[in-house]
Amino acid sequence: MNQTRLHDWHLAAGAKMAPFAGYDMPISYPIGSVEEHLVTRRSVGLFDIDHMGQVEVTGPGADAFVSRLVSARVLDMKDGDARYSLLLSEGGTVIDDLFVYKIPGAWWIVVNASNREEDLAWMNSLARAHEREFGQVHIVDRSEETYMIAVQGPRAIELLDLVSDTKVSELVRFTSGNAKVLGVPCLVGRTGYTGEDGVELFFPAEDAVRLWTGLLSEGEKRGIETKAIGLGARDSLRFEAGMPLHGHELSKEISPLEAGFKWACDLEKDFVGKEAVLRLAESGATRKLVGLSVSGGVPREGYEVQDEGGRKVGTVVAGMFCPSVKLYAANAFVEPAVAKSGTALRVIIRGKPAPAVVVKRPLYVPTYRR
Repeated sequence: MNQTRLHDWHLAAGAKMAPFAGYDMPISYPIGSVEEHLVTRRSVGLFDIDHMGQVEVTGPGADAFVSRLVSARVLDMKDGDARYSLLLSEGGTVIDDLFVYKIPGAWWIVVNASNREEDLAWMNSLARAHEREFGQVHIVDRSEETYMIAVQGPRAIELLDLVSDTKVSELVRFTSGNAKVLGVPCLVGRTGYTGEDGVELFFPAEDAVRLWTGLLSEGEKRGIETKAIGLGARDSLRFEAGMPLHGHELSKEISPLEAGFKWACDLEKDFVGKEAVLRLAESGATRKLVGLSVSGGVPREGYEVQDEGGRKVGTVVAGMFCPSVKLYAANAFVEPAVAKSGTALRVIIRGKPAPAVVVKRPLYVPTYRR
């Protein structure tokens, strides 16, 4: 199993470790996932996300290639812009969701850890198949040499401004720039996966321990509560904020239209999977992703969703306790006829029906959307 360069630090800090996407990753620390979640909502959380992959695309054909590769419009992006997008199959289902950064002379694409090899293979196959159309394209996996840490929370930018050589606060949401953070050269993305303000830092892997421990130390020194956060809280944070986790709300069996991600598809341009997306838009999706507030138990992935008459109408794809809103909640794919907010349903938990109601997503509106 792979280990990040902070693995020994996590063990020394008492982290509960578990396999995730081929890595031995911290799930929680001694304060527990609920408190880690709340720390991120009120101050600063640090996330070791080096299991994510980073791919650099360059060459004369890079612009046309990336535009065809991903679902979002990208040719209007300026250096420093960052944009969420999808990587679709020819059948219009989601191979991966990713962030695309336009940096001087290159495209920087951040992919999910579990999909890294498949994504790279798909990119290379597309480049080869359309070499005459795109021209020369260079696709390089930078994951091993690049480390990735997320710094998230309402005081994250305050902390980073204090320890960087430039004002990180001058970067607007969904842009990026360069800064030395505690002397470490970083690509700073004003992005994140928590619903809070903050950044994702990309920097040389050999500086991982130095930057991680330095940020924790500086937070303590400056009176800014700063804690390490595990994958358990990362999941509840993203869930509350309505952000998908590939393999759950998005997957190779799910269309962006079913999951409510039509907004991530620019239907005015060509991209892989567009024709399949258009066909489904014309025929109509047979299921829809909804949020459920559930009483009487914890809804888990795979649990059956029924209408009040006991007929199966869907399946849970993710569920948990949401600390910020103090609800047990689930995301589920259900029949469109029962997808309206306020519809009473039930989730079968350990063989027994638990009352549920369709609720508007997200449960926690991200701070940058308020």
